[in-house]
Amino acid sequence: MRRILVCLIASLAFSAAGQAWAQAWPNRPIRFIIPFPPGGGLDHTARTIQPKLQELLGQPLVIENKAGAAGIVGAEFAKNQASDGYTIFLGNTGTMGLYPALYQKLPYDALKDFAPVGQLISNTLVAVTSAQVPANTLPEFIAWAKANPGRVSYASGGSGAITHLAGEMLKSQTGIDMLHVPYKGSAPAVTDLLGGQVHLLIDVAAVSQQHVKAGKLKALAVTSSKRNAAFPELPTFDEAGIKGYQAIGWQGLLVPTGTPRAVIDRLADALQRTMADPGVKEKFLAVGSEATPSGPEAFGAFIRAEIEKWARIGRAANVKIE
Repeated sequence: MRRILVCLIASLAFSAAGQAWAQAWPNRPIRFIIPFPPGGGLDHTARTIQPKLQELLGQPLVIENKAGAAGIVGAEFAKNQASDGYTIFLGNTGTMGLYPALYQKLPYDALKDFAPVGQLISNTLVAVTSAQVPANTLPEFIAWAKANPGRVSYASGGSGAITHLAGEMLKSQTGIDMLHVPYKGSAPAVTDLLGGQVHLLIDVAAVSQQHVKAGKLKALAVTSSKRNAAFPELPTFDEAGIKGYQAIGWQGLLVPTGTPRAVIDRLADALQRTMADPGVKEKFLAVGSEATPSGPEAFGAFIRAEIEKWARIGRAANVKIE
């Protein structure tokens, strides 16, 4: 009984200390680590939520762009910071989903070195084909590819990128034979798609939207589980007959493992309120992103599911990155 009483007192003391920490936090500026350069998608996300989030927390959020190695440098930097609630990290599909699934070695563990706070947004991908391809729908493209085995190719923004794995997932679920042609980014991939050197690209809408509107490319379907508000006329892959297909880009907030739970909960609450703000949601919608807020547990489960999904697809396609 004495031991039980001691443990109970210790537990209550620990809980009280956590609550006291949360009440005192934050009392100084918070570092907001972005693993990509200024001007990119993640930087835009950070600067969109920064004003409202820091207003709710009562302290400045100081954005620090720690770019390098497609986000790996920034992720490693963030996980090495103190677990005191004064460092937050903006992770994405690559750093938290694809790289843990595909890279042979990473200087961080997405599941062990970070604690999830909440998802922010998701970005639907759009399958587009050249105007020269005799297909106007996804089923027609698949039929055309099956009729031309070994002669059809798809572009990506680089090996291991979501644009690469999205194509491999399409191949595995339909049995079509397509050659993967990796590029150094989406822009040169779109250039060759326009010229007919490659036949398909599955990427965010922003890279091809103007060419679709000009009639130079044809949009076939979106990769989300439901139709996208920005492209209501486009069916999902599932509606087009590719059941269970889903490939989205996403971004979310994390902190170094060991950050007090009371602090995580307070940060998560402020994040939820930020993402519910109409002005914030409108800014994301303007760039083709959808606010998809979630809490710590849901975001953690989502990350684990993403790693498992992309690892499975990577193994099937024999994709390994050193």
